[in-house]
Amino acid sequence: MSLSECPTVVIVGRPNVGKSTLFNRITRSRRAIVGDEPGITRDRIRLETDWKGRPFELIDTGGMLFGETAEFPMLIGGQVKVAIESASHLIFLVDGRSEISETDRDLANLLRRTGKPVSLVVNKCDTPEKQVLAANFYELGFRDVFSVSAEHDRAVDVLLDHVTESFAVSEMSEPEERPIRVAIIGRPNVGKSTLLNCLTGKKRSIVSATAGTTRDAVDEEVERGGVRFQFVDTAGIRRKGKTAEMAEKLSVVMAQRHIRLADVVLTLVDAVEGASALDAKIASYAHTAGKAMALVVNKWDQAPAAKSRKAALSDFAQNVRDEMKFLDYAPILFVSALTGQGVGEIFGTIRKAYLAAHRRVTTGQLNRFISEVDFDRVTAPRFQKPVIRYVTQAGVAPPTFVFFTNRSKKFHFSYERFLINQVRDKFNFEGTPIVVKSKSAKR
Repeated sequence: MSLSECPTVVIVGRPNVGKSTLFNRITRSRRAIVGDEPGITRDRIRLETDWKGRPFELIDTGGMLFGETAEFPMLIGGQVKVAIESASHLIFLVDGRSEISETDRDLANLLRRTGKPVSLVVNKCDTPEKQVLAANFYELGFRDVFSVSAEHDRAVDVLLDHVTESFAVSEMSEPEERPIRVAIIGRPNVGKSTLLNCLTGKKRSIVSATAGTTRDAVDEEVERGGVRFQFVDTAGIRRKGKTAEMAEKLSVVMAQRHIRLADVVLTLVDAVEGASALDAKIASYAHTAGKAMALVVNKWDQAPAAKSRKAALSDFAQNVRDEMKFLDYAPILFVSALTGQGVGEIFGTIRKAYLAAHRRVTTGQLNRFISEVDFDRVTAPRFQKPVIRYVTQAGVAPPTFVFFTNRSKKFHFSYERFLINQVRDKFNFEGTPIVVKSKSAKR
């Protein structure tokens, strides 16, 4: 398919919302210059790219301003309008860290008048707390709203699935799924490198009994059952006071970065030493980042002998749950990376957690579900029980739900926990955290 036959996707938005970062992310290039200073992009930047075998031309535009008489804003505005006229699909990018601006409103009105498909994309949503703010942008009047982090490649795949849904698949190329990114984390010497080697069937990481052997993150890709996995073995994370060398401190920072970039996180626990407060602290990094997760108890072949294997599994699992109460959604696997015992189950668990984290539930399904929930079972004080008018899903990875109620106050913690459990059980969100947000429904 020639460039002239490709559908055209145009990224528009006011200055400094991350258009060039998203352009580079989608095109897998550094074609657009990225910086904190507004107005770096002036001309239209065009590049042919594809998603899952569907080719299209992507155009990055300069930041749009209305009512400006200076030369460059006027020229940029002219370039943007030309790009909009050629578009098959428009990506309207806004900044999730700021309030809706007048420029956002003016641009929304302009885009609606085109009659073209528009995806409203709330950028810079790199934490669950910021992701829920995407619900505020429904006010701009677009049905298709996506919360992403272009910088961290968060939920950009969900956006591209939607944008390219109607595009033709090229006969010249086969659709290619990107691998599921999996970060292996844990304290030093729990067997992260051994597990990577076992999962990939290669001696990819140096294995030593000396804690802290791994400093640089080591990654390796493997395919299992037609699904590609990219595993990253990260440096062991110690308590803050224990990281003396600068190289080790930097490696811990990098480990936390790889957590943010991962789709699924495997948190390793030592079966010999048992779950500890440090394990809980390490796992909390992934939980706070909203990552799908599994808890992997390694060295199970070396665990103290017990009268009953079933009882030993149950007791250890309870120990883990007691130490990490906030991870009740994460499955627990018992493995031996040294012998390979139980390691094969990890692939299926990762896949299920990944799918759960990216699962979307329609607004219709959610509201039918809410109408069937018995809210009398909630243990929250009666005055803390709002009336839920309707609910919608605002994002994925983690699945984020906005409940529109008759009040503007935040949910009581027990009410929030009840809603999370109900949604998880009904729609099978095992392996991923869920975020719920209360928002007043204007009548």
